[in-house]
Amino acid sequence: MERARFIEVVRRALRDIPPPFADHLRKVDIVVTLRPSGADLADAGLAPDESMYGFYRGIPLTERDGGYNMVAPDIIHIYQEPLEEDCADDEELMQEIRVTVVHELAHFFGIDDDRLEELGID
Repeated sequence: MERARFIEVVRRALRDIPPPFADHLRKVDIVVTLRPSGADLADAGLAPDESMYGFYRGIPLTERDGGYNMVAPDIIHIYQEPLEEDCADDEELMQEIRVTVVHELAHFFGIDDDRLEELGID
């Protein structure tokens, strides 16, 4: 998929986030990156030959207190190439992008992988 179209699909997924949650999106940057870096993989506990679709780097909202200010925004990376490689067609790719965006935003809101699995968002 052309990069501009991929980015538009990510933006569309973000527009679908309900208002109570969308109000917090100014506190996180969403960046489309081609592939995860070695540092991203290591931070996620993955081996160099593994990959991932997205990665949240920051302090979840649930762990912040009144003294949390004057810090750079959290970052969510969405990795284009791994998503494209694993999806059979554009329809599947668009669905997986949406799932990935929601999954990483859930981490921003303090929801861990175990709870995401319980909710069927994994």
